[in-house]
Amino acid sequence: MTTPVLQATGLVKRYGKVTALAGADLELLPGEILAVIGDNGAGKSSLIKALSGAVVPDEGEILLDGEPVSFSTPIDARKAGIETVHQSLAVSPSLDIAANLFLGREKRRKGVLGSVFRMLDRNGMREEARRQLDALGIMTIQNPGQAVETLSGGQRQAVAVARAAAFGSRVVIMDEPTAALGVRESRAVLDLILQVRDRGLPVILISHNMPHVFEVADRIHIQRLGRRKAVVDPRSVSMSDAVAIMTGAMEPPEAA
Repeated sequence: MTTPVLQATGLVKRYGKVTALAGADLELLPGEILAVIGDNGAGKSSLIKALSGAVVPDEGEILLDGEPVSFSTPIDARKAGIETVHQSLAVSPSLDIAANLFLGREKRRKGVLGSVFRMLDRNGMREEARRQLDALGIMTIQNPGQAVETLSGGQRQAVAVARAAAFGSRVVIMDEPTAALGVRESRAVLDLILQVRDRGLPVILISHNMPHVFEVADRIHIQRLGRRKAVVDPRSVSMSDAVAIMTGAMEPPEAA
């Protein structure tokens, strides 16, 4: 058996009388894209927040490379190598592309200028940003010194994905990355997701867009009523069957 890169077992999260996670499980295997689908209220967001350190589960365990971990904040998850691309992107429009890539991880200039005067190594950050964009094949952005507010929606998403790929050493989580994008920009983001996977980083993809899910996912985790209902192979289960399992109209196959 392959040891999952990221594993959650029996996660429970309550908000007052509302139970968002009711013993949720998840396994992300090395080098795969695991899509997480579910109806509204299924607990997808709470599950991802628990994995990324945004919320602390009331019960259950999270394992990273087989070792128990505990995340009190998203910074803890980042330090462990888990990067998240949120639906809201979390980019700063007034800053340039390089500054956004290194947001919260800014490089200081060498010597006294950096250690005493705290001056940023802007040229170094722009050179590294250029390398990261080139490594992912992002050719629509030519100048890392360009302000993010001048970019299209797809280009902003590309910046967020590049930041996750640059600093995510274990796992990249993407929450609805194509939700607000057009057809062409969605295509570019899906290609980026495949590029991240091909670089060796496993990806958790949360999406309501079933054609996108079936196009890029290696396995599909179906969340229902706060727990995992099934894990299916998109090559052996139809889109309509996956939706039926998600809504409770159909029971999952015995061997998923």
